[in-house]
Amino acid sequence: MRILIALAAALMVTGATTAQASAPAALAAPNINVANVQAHLNQFQSIANANGGNRAHGRPGYLASINWVKSKLDAAGFTTRVQSFTYGGATGYNLIADYPGGDLNNVVMLGGHLDSVTAGPGINDNGTGSASILEVALQMKATNFQPTKHVRFGWWGAEELGLRGSRAYVSSLSATEKSRIKAYLNFDMTGSPNPGYFVYDAAEPPTVPGALALQQRLQAGFTSIGVQTELTKVNGRSDHAAFAQEGIATGGTFTGAEQTKTTAQARKWGGTAGQAYDRCYHRSCDTTSNVNVTALDRNADVIAYALWATAA
Repeated sequence: MRILIALAAALMVTGATTAQASAPAALAAPNINVANVQAHLNQFQSIANANGGNRAHGRPGYLASINWVKSKLDAAGFTTRVQSFTYGGATGYNLIADYPGGDLNNVVMLGGHLDSVTAGPGINDNGTGSASILEVALQMKATNFQPTKHVRFGWWGAEELGLRGSRAYVSSLSATEKSRIKAYLNFDMTGSPNPGYFVYDAAEPPTVPGALALQQRLQAGFTSIGVQTELTKVNGRSDHAAFAQEGIATGGTFTGAEQTKTTAQARKWGGTAGQAYDRCYHRSCDTTSNVNVTALDRNADVIAYALWATAA
């Protein structure tokens, strides 16, 4: 079943013939070890604990988070750079990491925000997305993945203050550089304790050609592991918005924030109806104990599935 879905998804997005499609590369997407993702989350928690309980924009915990992620990627052979910007009288930072090889005129990008709110350590929001894409990046190196397309990752600063980091990055690109980015996948909150399984709705304005194919690919990833999904309109509340506004196709997954899980959703996904997906959203209790490991694991696997299929 997974073989058929991966091949169909590769054909759907690239328009390739069966002979041209890179099905073996798509099928090689690794099963991401959730224990590794949890280890990254533990590191983010330790950084917050050592720096006033948070990893917020302009605070030392945020810069420590950037430096730690950068060190992991540098050791794995990525080309990294830290982009600084200013907001609210404080310096913010984005971390950009490029995987070697691939067509530089055909870039697939994955990202998530690394900052927390000042109230807490931000482990689900958004340590989970940040840790998951980090582990997926490290597995590219570990499995010697050789994508046809160029792969780039971004960890964004000051998302909690209005998507400041991702906007700074996109606005820094020339028109030619923007045109080279063919897809951006965003992962913001992928381990909510009372999780839903949501995929960004490609019909959310502004509609961009190519977004529907990304939506369908992420849905296929969940289908391949037996998980039902629902579409969600994020309404520009995360970093994909900066890319979509420039005509770049975007997609992503989400396990829910302050909204309430319905009875129908609890029957479908488990968990507790009438309760928020994340009762600790933007609170001090958003710690490592505020993560559903099953949701974290499933989303990490789908991230890898989508990347391997899209970049190959």
